[in-house]
Amino acid sequence: MYITTTIPYVNARPHLGHALELVQADVLARHHRRRGEPVRFQTGTDDNSLKNVLAAEAEGVPVRELVDRNAAAFEGLRQPLDLSFDAFIRTSSHPAHRAGVERIWRATAHDLYQRHYEGLYCVGCEQFYPEDPCPDGHQAPLQRVSEENWFFRLSRYQDALLELIRDGRLRIEPAARRNEVLAFIEAGLADISISRSAARARGWGIPVPGDPEQVIYVWWDALANYVTALEGGDHDRWWVAERRKVHLVGKGVIRFHAVYWPAMLLSAGEPLPTEIYVHDYLTVDGRKISKSAGNSADPVTLVDAYGVDAVRWWLLRDVPRVGDADFTEARLAGRADEDLANGLGNLVNRVVTMVHRFLDGHVPDAPGERLAEVSPAVHAALEDFDFRRAAAAVWELVEEANRYVERTRPWQQDRAGQEASLGTLVHACRALAVHLEPFLPTAAARVAAAVGGSRLPRPEPLFRRLAGTRT
Repeated sequence: MYITTTIPYVNARPHLGHALELVQADVLARHHRRRGEPVRFQTGTDDNSLKNVLAAEAEGVPVRELVDRNAAAFEGLRQPLDLSFDAFIRTSSHPAHRAGVERIWRATAHDLYQRHYEGLYCVGCEQFYPEDPCPDGHQAPLQRVSEENWFFRLSRYQDALLELIRDGRLRIEPAARRNEVLAFIEAGLADISISRSAARARGWGIPVPGDPEQVIYVWWDALANYVTALEGGDHDRWWVAERRKVHLVGKGVIRFHAVYWPAMLLSAGEPLPTEIYVHDYLTVDGRKISKSAGNSADPVTLVDAYGVDAVRWWLLRDVPRVGDADFTEARLAGRADEDLANGLGNLVNRVVTMVHRFLDGHVPDAPGERLAEVSPAVHAALEDFDFRRAAAAVWELVEEANRYVERTRPWQQDRAGQEASLGTLVHACRALAVHLEPFLPTAAARVAAAVGGSRLPRPEPLFRRLAGTRT
């Protein structure tokens, strides 16, 4: 499976909304690796945006300095968020990206033409709109732009895209997003401008092949990263031969990924992605988390305060498959305390304590019985890109094991009964460590260490309580 995230602009540091998509992709990658499947998990940054240029101008620093600094912050999320991506592409410095973009441009030359264009442009969205204000909520007024640009014959691919989406060869989830894309295409596709004047772009970006007065539109440039990072043998392995190519994207960029990008690939004679999962937004007080809104929650700061397990768990356990999720630190801490400290942590601590108290720390040879098998439910949920349902399926085993403790009461049993019931519970905790690994790799490792081996280590708290950690 080839799993990708969108590549964000680097006009500012990453926020929690970026972390959501990265953590979701990481869960998919870890889950499918655990099933023995080959996986490539790729992310990166969009360095060539005009937004980056304007941010550097506002800061009074060279564009390259700002881009390098902020791109490093995105790549640096690997350690604090426990990410396992295999590749990180930066569009301004990846050795194969520019050549790959130029190759795609030339491969689509039969669908490219020049004409004069005038329209209202939103720098925040990096796209044209028919009227002000910007529908995505950017506060700056749209700019009237008049210039000679290169255009792509998107209109030529209307029927092909409809057929691909309707018959499921291009799967878009959830269904409401699929219907949104179909409605957009059915309303009629117009050709799109895919270049900007080099002067307006301040000379930043990839020049149009054979036309140095123009730079390639940042979205055309950025979308190509899913292929350009695979130049050489990796292209044949992961883009041509791979059965599943999955894009994780936010709802604000669905048109680019589900309409423009497949049309580009059809024009270039390239295979298409197979699945596009569209997530909704994180909000604070009902407003989308964003750099421009000034309500960005810094994921690294949150990890420093609450730990990676709490941050990942809130993103996976509380964020719905459909609909925005409002974030507060109190909700994050409350979820971690309820599930991790009181649920899982308490379960493992009780089991290890009883094994030491009644069996001198020795683990029975075999469990007395098997508790819930959650693998099918977890896999089915992740096949639907329902991370909250998948996390809840894992938690069924925690809850069943806690109920088993209360039902069997090992402290009231004889030796044979204690061996049977505690064997069951140790096995359940070991299974939890396995099932939890894609979601909380650090916590899973601690659980595995606590219940591993033929003689268990002394019990220690696995999770600290977080309520009141920050004010």
